[in-house]
Amino acid sequence: MSNNFLRYSDIIKDDHPNLRLKSEPVRIPLSQEDLDTLIKMNQYLEHSQDIEFCAANNIRPGVGLAAPQLNIQKQMFVIFASNEDGEEFHYGIINPKILSHSEELTFLPTGEGCLSVDRIIQGFVHRPRRIRFRAYFYDFGENKLFEAESRLEGYLAIVFQHEYDHLQGILFYDRINKENPFYIPKNSTPIEFSTEDEELEDDSSK
Repeated sequence: MSNNFLRYSDIIKDDHPNLRLKSEPVRIPLSQEDLDTLIKMNQYLEHSQDIEFCAANNIRPGVGLAAPQLNIQKQMFVIFASNEDGEEFHYGIINPKILSHSEELTFLPTGEGCLSVDRIIQGFVHRPRRIRFRAYFYDFGENKLFEAESRLEGYLAIVFQHEYDHLQGILFYDRINKENPFYIPKNSTPIEFSTEDEELEDDSSK
């Protein structure tokens, strides 16, 4: 991982068989190695939302990155994203467990993208609009680890579930209807952003 920060080339792509492995729980308290992995994933996401840095350092934008995408089969990922109203969610997530979810579904009308998938795959990915989960959270600003139960909805719920899938060896296109990629169930409605800076959704590795 050159120059002490991750590049797009450090992220394994979907032809790598290890992306299909299920990840193991992370031992708590965090080891220095696991903390370093979280920090590197976070730095990648922060760098990736700087357009000039991306252009100069071969960084592809993203709002989420999971340890399996670095060929590390551990249950942790980082999300650095904002919801439809611009409210930020920025945490490391360790050993997450989804406790419940809504019957109502939602999807990105532009489709999902992934840092491990270097091509456009068309089709809708329908996911529960609301989720309730428990996890260890790592606050990068406070350098603090804490366990909590939380809820997410809309776009942030999509990003969370996308990353959660990586821990199960699942990629977003596994969830696209093979016979009708643009099928919309009656209980699914699209995400609608209230601001114009929505398009980092494209690579929400989400």
